[in-house]
Amino acid sequence: MKFFRLTCLLAVISALPTPLKAQNQQAGSPEQQEKQLMEFIDKEVKRLTDLLDLEYWQEFYVDSTLNHDYHAMSEELMKMHIAKVENSDLYIGVQDKWMDQIDVTYRRIFTEAQWKKYWRGGAERAKKARDKRKK
Repeated sequence: MKFFRLTCLLAVISALPTPLKAQNQQAGSPEQQEKQLMEFIDKEVKRLTDLLDLEYWQEFYVDSTLNHDYHAMSEELMKMHIAKVENSDLYIGVQDKWMDQIDVTYRRIFTEAQWKKYWRGGAERAKKARDKRKK
């Protein structure tokens, strides 16, 4: 019976690095992560431009906001990862903080009509979820 337990334990331990390797490969190199982030930002700027009929200057500010805030959020999350923070609530808190900051900035950039359309298009629901998590 001890042999069976030892064999099972060794099998489980030997299987652990495989998912970790897959996770690391999935995350990609820093260059790939940066490229993916930039592609996401470009798609989001395009989506908001099309949805809200943004002026060129608004598009510039949205792009600048997303570039700054997503990179700052990414840095903060990376520092937590390096510090080996394991509490997922802390990671979510950082994301929520930066998403709130993006909404505050958008509120200043968008006209009243654009803000209402953006807010009703899902931002209000996301804000309620963030507020609920804070409590």
